[in-house]
Amino acid sequence: MENLSKRLVNKSVEAFVMGIEIYNKPTIHYRIEGFSFFIINAWELMLKAELLNRNESIYFKDDPDRTLSVNNVVNKIYTDKNTRIRINLEKIIDLRNISTHYITEDYEIKYAPLFQACVLNFIKELKKFHDIDITDYIPQNFLTLSASYSPLTNEQIKLKYSPEIAEKLIKQSNEVDVLIKEYDSDKFAINIKQNLYITKKRDKADFEVKINNSSENEVAIVKDYKDPSDTHKYSYKTVITAVNTRLDKKHIKLGYPQGFNTYVLNLFIDFYNIKQNKKYAYEHVIGNQHTFTYSQQLVDFIIAEIKKAPDKFVESLKV
Repeated sequence: MENLSKRLVNKSVEAFVMGIEIYNKPTIHYRIEGFSFFIINAWELMLKAELLNRNESIYFKDDPDRTLSVNNVVNKIYTDKNTRIRINLEKIIDLRNISTHYITEDYEIKYAPLFQACVLNFIKELKKFHDIDITDYIPQNFLTLSASYSPLTNEQIKLKYSPEIAEKLIKQSNEVDVLIKEYDSDKFAINIKQNLYITKKRDKADFEVKINNSSENEVAIVKDYKDPSDTHKYSYKTVITAVNTRLDKKHIKLGYPQGFNTYVLNLFIDFYNIKQNKKYAYEHVIGNQHTFTYSQQLVDFIIAEIKKAPDKFVESLKV
């Protein structure tokens, strides 16, 4: 068992290095998909080695010739489904699973924060479980991922792909945006961004800009167009996730044993006729398929109503 565990760890390190090398090579256009395949393979092998070290089987009980899937292994090691490491892995596993069906390179900037967190999580867990320092195999400076900063807008995605694929990509992208904001954890995502600030202190500036006040051209906003893909980013599932996350942060306990779940959300939607209010819900129609996404205002509204009377909240929706 010890020899098998070591072999799995060695293969895990190789898969990890392969993923990093593929992602940071600018000439490879398949790097998001390639990285997701190798990084998940690295995690699977590393965690299976840890199971062996714990004297646990890595095979299915009813099929001893077949090893556990990566999802099975992740669930065994990280038993709490709300563990940020587990949620991060589950999102990247989802990406790996759909890479053969959908183009994902246009959303590289969306996944880059999850990838970077996944890399750092792997390094820490490899050290914790197997006492291996990854910098013995790859230099520290290569562990920072180089992301493309030219993502397509939702409108460009809609023009480039069929309605079905565009809807899938935008929905995934919005879910990532929502979870990054709600979880606010570097174990789930590490944002890669630059913030610009205007200051009059020249010695504090990284570069200088100027404003031309002599221009005769005047501009004004003629129409404030809001894309529902931007204003209504929450899926049904992420509304539940967001509400539960905020309740936990505010230490608010709902007076309902099952907590805020699909049943409670359905009660709320029906009670307030949410799907008829464009402020809170937007209906997407593709062919014969009708789906809804929801706004930040809906999550805020739910939290505000719960805070009024957490113990009686669910019962009040049954009236």
